[in-house]
Amino acid sequence: MDETNSLSEIEKLKTLLQSADLPANLHDKAAEQIERIYLTLKHGGNLSQLDITAKYIDWIVHLPWNKKTDDILDVDHAKKVLETNHFGLEKVKQRIIEYISVLILQKKGIVPETHHAPNLFFIGLAGTGKTTFAKSVAESLGRKFMRIPFGGLSSALDLRGQSKTSPEAEPGMIIRALRRAGTKNPVILLDELDRITPESRAAIMGVLIELLDPEQNNNFTDYFIDYPFDLSQVLFIATANNTNNISTAVMDRLEVVQMPSYTDEEKIAIAKNYVFPRYIKEVGLTPENIKIEDSVWLKITRPLGFDSGIRSLERTIEGIARRVAYKIVKGEGTSFTINETNVREYL
Repeated sequence: MDETNSLSEIEKLKTLLQSADLPANLHDKAAEQIERIYLTLKHGGNLSQLDITAKYIDWIVHLPWNKKTDDILDVDHAKKVLETNHFGLEKVKQRIIEYISVLILQKKGIVPETHHAPNLFFIGLAGTGKTTFAKSVAESLGRKFMRIPFGGLSSALDLRGQSKTSPEAEPGMIIRALRRAGTKNPVILLDELDRITPESRAAIMGVLIELLDPEQNNNFTDYFIDYPFDLSQVLFIATANNTNNISTAVMDRLEVVQMPSYTDEEKIAIAKNYVFPRYIKEVGLTPENIKIEDSVWLKITRPLGFDSGIRSLERTIEGIARRVAYKIVKGEGTSFTINETNVREYL
């Protein structure tokens, strides 16, 4: 990059900074950095800092410092969302409704912004609906939904970012999620907290305490951004299969919601009314192409003994839909009924 290009790049950064809605101190700090690079360049200095500063400016101007979505504070709307997205699990739904009721009361309080409902923690076996319920909370409130997977997370810096002194430095997952959401009050799912690698568990639990504690999270500092970001309006929801490896201090800041296993009857209802129609559509079939007789649903929902969630069930139904699609493409017919006699062929 020659000097003329570098100077025009600096002008672009100045314009970008001017047009952004940033906290005043951060704006001044960034303007100083641009000025320093300009002077370095003028006196024949090194260009390596220009790329790092350009990346930094790009990040800070695209963060939602002041943008947020308006909450839908309506219990009836929340009930409707939960009924549409979930079958059964009435106790869990009731907990969510109560939770949203608390948020409504807090928002209508004298000083609405000072309150914060506790963060939810869904605990249950695979396929029992933890992630889907988190999405439903976001949909009920009309908030953006972001997921951060903790499975195999190997360093606290993955959450908190790296100092911008190195060219490869990046903000952490929290700041990246906020940029993607474009709002400062999304629902952020902290998914599978029990799957953090053991060697980095203590450091990551330390960052989690800061994220979840209302006394601390209004000043969360990512090492790359190097300026406090207010996370107090983010709604964090955590999930795990069990709580064995989760520190007491983190548990204290979460409200546990136990996810029960589904009964066979509930699974059959979920399979018929939710899973089956969805996979037919995804595979490109119509209800006329494929019918499943009532007598075979138990074989479909329990092909290999009892399973607490519905993951295996989803895979089985997806397999049936694919098999029918294959038969149609091969020219074996256009309408197939799965019954006691032929069910083995499809499973």
